[in-house]
Formats: sequence, structure tokens, C-alpha cells
Amino acid sequence: MNSSTDLDALADISATVRRFAEREISPHVSRWDDEGEFPRALYRQAAELGLLALGYPEALGGVPASWRLRNAMTIALCRYGRSGGVLASLFSHNIGLPPVLAYGSAALQQAVIPGVLRGEKIAALAITEPGGGSDVAALRTTARRDGDGYVIDGEKVFITSGMRADFITVAVRTGESGETEPPRFAVPQGGVGALGRSGGAKGSGGISMLLVPGNSPGLTRTRLQKMGWWCSDTAHLRFDGVRVPASHLLGEDGGGFKIIMGNFNGERLAMSAASLGFAQACYDEALDWARQRKTFGSALSDKQVVRHKLVDMQMRIASTQAWVDALANRVDAGDSGPDWVAHVCMLKNHATQTMQFCADQAVQILGGMGYMRGTASERIYREVKVMMIGGGAEEIMKDLAARQLGL
Repeated sequence: MNSSTDLDALADISATVRRFAEREISPHVSRWDDEGEFPRALYRQAAELGLLALGYPEALGGVPASWRLRNAMTIALCRYGRSGGVLASLFSHNIGLPPVLAYGSAALQQAVIPGVLRGEKIAALAITEPGGGSDVAALRTTARRDGDGYVIDGEKVFITSGMRADFITVAVRTGESGETEPPRFAVPQGGVGALGRSGGAKGSGGISMLLVPGNSPGLTRTRLQKMGWWCSDTAHLRFDGVRVPASHLLGEDGGGFKIIMGNFNGERLAMSAASLGFAQACYDEALDWARQRKTFGSALSDKQVVRHKLVDMQMRIASTQAWVDALANRVDAGDSGPDWVAHVCMLKNHATQTMQFCADQAVQILGGMGYMRGTASERIYREVKVMMIGGGAEEIMKDLAARQLGL
């Protein structure tokens, strides 16, 4: 994406999202954190700007968009909205819907996707279970075939948007486990922020994906309390004899592991862009504070040690921006092979470490104010750990990258 038209599109989406975030999100985040959720009306507001629809087909109410464009939207929302909780729930459809889009029937897609992209419905993804996060192949939630449907029993935990999702894409066991060939790494729409999911190293037969309506009898939800992402509703789900039609099976029976692994790649790229935006938010706040705060007769920014901290932040931000752009350009050009997958894994680690470093340095520069509720740096400092765990913990990312590079 190098033409002036493409660059104009990036600038336009960034400016639009900045105005939206500064008006509709940032001023309200502290109150929403206290309340434990943000208004459902925010989905419609984001949808009216076309933000929820980016990357989806026009036939389903979407707006086709490159990864560079989607990343620009994500970075601006994080930099100026300054809330991982808002980002995680507002865009949970970007991890819940891609399996429906890629593997659901045309009828199921029409019944589900347009309403979500209009901000009328909420979609979520449920993979992680109590006692297991990284080892996806070991999941225990079962779905047995019964007549013209499936009956689901089991539990899921750490589910973003789990309390109020209207549609939940659920990983279940429909058969016996057994290794399969590692999947080729296609990149669906991708998304942001599923708490506590990492992706196992081995494939597994017997895992399938089912779309479960949120109002299904036998589905119960319990709200979870977290270190960060306070305004994002996160749930523990129980499935007790939940029945769904066989037409809600996504892809083939037993083909769910490949769907899960492919879905992670887009999620990790989007999380890297989000981490970049949050790092920039910390830098912005630290720089503004350093210029205004007077100590020993001069501004903090006049102190060499503080200027060096700001430079160190910018150094990491610049390298992360360059890597995010390079990998987005590659996948937009059709390159999503093993080397690309390895670099996405490494980028996710680098980007979240950049976010962690910038949050830490910003809190240090703000001093006592950085420890106070209400500053962006304090919020992002608490939220960074979930970014380093969700979608693929650092340790999993290193091992996966090594395998893709043939090490």
C-alpha cells in the first residue's frame, strides 16, 4: 500500500476513528470501568461509521478492507480510546465471526453476520476451558449428535463478551482425539483480544466448531472479575444439554482444530496493532506530562534522564510500527506461509513487550499520578499482561515461530 490513494485512505480512517474515540470513548472509560461494562449503544455507533464491518464481504453488510486499513483503525482506536476493555468487547466479533464466514453455510452467514455488523447483535468465541488454555487439543466440552442436532455439555472460561453475546462460536469435542497433519495457515478476518487462549502445539481430530445462539436453553453465564479490561464483560459459560441444529456446524465434523489454528493468525496480527496503539497512548500521556510538570525549577522534559526514557519509548514504537506494516503488506499481497506465521508470532511478542515497556516508563514519568486511577498509563499498565497471554502466550509464540522457521 504505497499509492497516494491508499495513503489517503489510511489517513482518513485514522482521523475518523480518532474523532470517534476522543468523543465517544475516552471521556467515559473510567466510569465504564467502574460500572463493569460500556453501553450497548456503542456497538451501533461504531457500526454507523463502518468500523465493525471492515474486512467483511459487501453481500453480508461488510466493507472489504486490507489489513493495512484495518490495522490503522485498530491503532487509532487504541491510541485515542485508551481502553483495552472497550476494544476487546466492541470487536469480539472479529474472533467470533471469521469461522462462520469461512465455514458456515450461506444461510447461517445471512442469519448471523449482517446483524452483528450493524451493531444489533454481539458475537463471541469460546475455546478456553477451566484447567486448560494453551493446550487446545485437550478440550473436554462435548457435543454428541442427536437426531438433527448436537447436544453440548461442558464449560468455557475467560470468554470475552460472554455475558451478553447473542452468538457464540464454540469449540467442542465430537469424536475421539487423535493427531492430524498441522494445518496450512490461512488467514481469516482475524480479530482482537480473546482472554486466555493460546493455541496448542499438536493437532487433534475429534474437535469441531458449533455456533450457539446466546438464548439457548441450558446455557448459563457467570461474570468474572479481572486485573484489567474492567469494562469488557468476561464470562464463565456452562453448557448443560444445550441443543443446536446440525446446520450450525462450521466446516466438517472433526475439522475444528484447523479452524482454530487459522483463526489465531489474524488475531495475533490485530493484537500487535492494538499493542502499538496502546504504547503510543502511553507515550502521548508521558510526553504531555513531562512538558507540563515542573520540578526543581524546570519542566521534566528538560531533564536528560526523562528525555532518554521518551526516546527509548519512541525507538520501540517505531520498530513495532515498521514490523506491523511489513507483515500487513505481506498478507495483503497474498503471503501467509510459514515464514509469515513465524514473524506474526514474533511480532506479537515484540509488540506486547513494547506496550509493556511504554506503560512502565509512562507510569514512572508520571510518578504518583501514574499510580492513580483515571490516567491512561495506569489503565494500560494493568491491561498489558492479558495482551501478553491472550491469543498466544509468549512461550507458545516462541515455540511456534521456531517450528515454522524449521529450527
